[in-house]
Order: sequence, then structure tokens, then C-alpha cells
Amino acid sequence: MDFVAGAIGGGLSAAVGYPLDTVKVRIQTERSYNGIWHCIRETYKAEKVWGFYKGMSLSVSTVSLVSSCSFGAYRNFLYNICRLRYGTSDVKPSKVDISLAGCATGAVRVVLISPTETAKVRMQTQKQSHYSVTASHFSKPKYQGPVHCLRMIAKEEGLGGLYKGCSALLCRDCHSFATYFLTYNILCDWLTPAGKNKPDILTVLISGGSAGVFGWAVATPMDVIKSRMQVDNLGQRKYRGLIHCIRVSVREEGIRVLFKGLGVNCIRAFPVNMVVFVTYEAVMRLAEQLMK
Repeated sequence: MDFVAGAIGGGLSAAVGYPLDTVKVRIQTERSYNGIWHCIRETYKAEKVWGFYKGMSLSVSTVSLVSSCSFGAYRNFLYNICRLRYGTSDVKPSKVDISLAGCATGAVRVVLISPTETAKVRMQTQKQSHYSVTASHFSKPKYQGPVHCLRMIAKEEGLGGLYKGCSALLCRDCHSFATYFLTYNILCDWLTPAGKNKPDILTVLISGGSAGVFGWAVATPMDVIKSRMQVDNLGQRKYRGLIHCIRVSVREEGIRVLFKGLGVNCIRAFPVNMVVFVTYEAVMRLAEQLMK
């Protein structure tokens, strides 16, 4: 049931947070925006509401699958870590156990999400073509949809193009998911009254939202580098790898470049992860009742 609950929570969260995810990616990869509101205004002015939802269809479908695998993998890693360390899974896991399980979950996610992350970022940074007076028509954008984008990347850059930026993605997800699950469990323990074995709905909302904020706070530097590496296509190759991308970005824009999009990440993370965890807990509890 962890897989089912994770899938439902992930799909709902993707729909809630996608517009701000587009804003985040554009702030991280382009130097023309002065901040969150400037990016929102310029995107709406040039592309209207549709501009915020580019590549969303692929994202919602894959996020459900990835979220399902993430929660399922996390529970299985935690189960096996407890069995290895204590000889049984019927014990309260330590903070180290939770962190290790979260880190391993992050590594598993990289294999699943790297191709769709690359396509999503390319779609989000692709600007809508404007009407040409000389040509008397709208020129077609390079990527005409998420699936077409995946095919074009594979055709032009090979399968390696689909995994561009995966080193930064691995660095991002391993420590951010360790932080994510650890924060959720710590806050649930703190906010759940003595004598109760499960957190109430308000505790889940607060803990889930806060876990998302802390997770994205530590993930943002590598998220910036990942996005830059993914939009660095063959036509304008600028970065030779993870370390080179960090060095060039910091040299050109200062250390603050690593925190581009931090505000929008945290704003988006709270409601999105409230939805994820409250849906997950609701489905798990419903399943428990039905199985009694």
C-alpha cells in the first residue's frame, strides 16, 4: 500500500506545485529575471497561463510513478536496515536509520526521474515562438510536447543526453531525501501527544509541509546546477561536468547563484508536501481499516 499511497499523493502534489516549479527553473537557468514576481509577470505577459504548465502532462504521470516508488523504496529500505541492525523490523528506527533509508531512496529516484527531469526543464525554458511578419506565420517550437522532447534529445544527444545532469541530481536527492524523511519523522514525534501512536491530521500537514521546505532548502544549490547542466544542449555547450558548472556559475554570478530559486522552492514545497503526506497517511489508514 506504500506504493499506492505514494502514487496518489505524488500525482496530486505535481498538479498543485507545477506552475511555481516552472518559475523556479526559469529563475535558475536564465539571468533575465530579477525575482519571483518579475518572472511570473514576464512569463504571463509573453505566454499567458499556458506558459506555467509546459511539460506538465509528462510530469504528473511520471511523478505519480516516482512518488509511488519513493515511498515504497523508503519503507523497504527502512525495514531492511532495521532487520540488519536490530534483528527485527518491529522497533522504532533511529535518526540514522531514517537518514540512511532516505538517502538510498534519493539514489533510486535518480535512475527513474533523470530523463523526464531533463525533458521537463527543456520544455519549461523553451519560450513560445512569436509571430513573424516576414514569414507570416508562427514558427514551430523545437519541442512540441514532452514525448517529442524526449525523442529529440535521444536523437540529437544520444541516451546520455537524457541523463545529463544526473551527477548533480544524485547529489541533490541523496541528502535532500535524508533531510526530508528525517524532518517529517522528528516533527511527527514532537507534535504527537504522549499516548497516541499516530499523528493527527494537523500534525501531518505541518510536518509534511515543513519536511518539504527543509528538503528543498538543502537541495537548492545542486538543483540550480542540475537545471543548468540539463539546458546546456549540444548547440551551445558551456559546461563540461558538475564541478566545471559550479565553478563557472559561481565565477560569473557569485556564490548567490547557488541559491537562485530558494524562495520559490520553499513557497512551493510547503503546500505540495502537505498534500503528499496527508494523502499518503489517509490512504494508508484507509487500507488498514479495510484490512481489519
